[in-house]
Amino acid sequence: MAYEPLGAGNFTIRSLDQFVRRQHVRECWRRVGGALELRPVEYIEDWRPEERRDMAAQVLRAVEGGGAAFGAFSGGEVVGFAALAGERLGSRGQYADLALFYVSEPHRGRGVGGALFRLACAAAREAGAEKLYISAHSAAEVVAAYRALGCVEAEESDAHHAAAEPWDVQMELRL
Repeated sequence: MAYEPLGAGNFTIRSLDQFVRRQHVRECWRRVGGALELRPVEYIEDWRPEERRDMAAQVLRAVEGGGAAFGAFSGGEVVGFAALAGERLGSRGQYADLALFYVSEPHRGRGVGGALFRLACAAAREAGAEKLYISAHSAAEVVAAYRALGCVEAEESDAHHAAAEPWDVQMELRL
């Protein structure tokens, strides 16, 4: 597995054409009376070809907008990626925004996500952020993965993220 910063030299609009987003969700965290509760919610999350291209465009926009992106490559294919948005979040601009973070289904559980997460954290620290902000998919396994990486519920919720994805769990990691 090779890990590299992503940019126009090694990442294009077609770089995610073979990426497998598939995730069979069975339980999700939901806010009930102010507290998070795990609830049965079953569906399959996946990307259509046009969604893969849109995601690749988002990665490129993050880099062009002053953010940073990192990819995990296996056999020349992108099998995981993480992108920090260029703008800061929080009342004091204390958060770097982990805008995108995905690992292709066949490569999950092999340390790819952890390695990408550490690269994103290092880039956020270098950029002067105090914390990493994550608008995490509410699936039980996603929130568990972020918690295993040391993330907790965010002290400040970003209104834009919360409105765009109302079921997401707003999390943070002190850098």
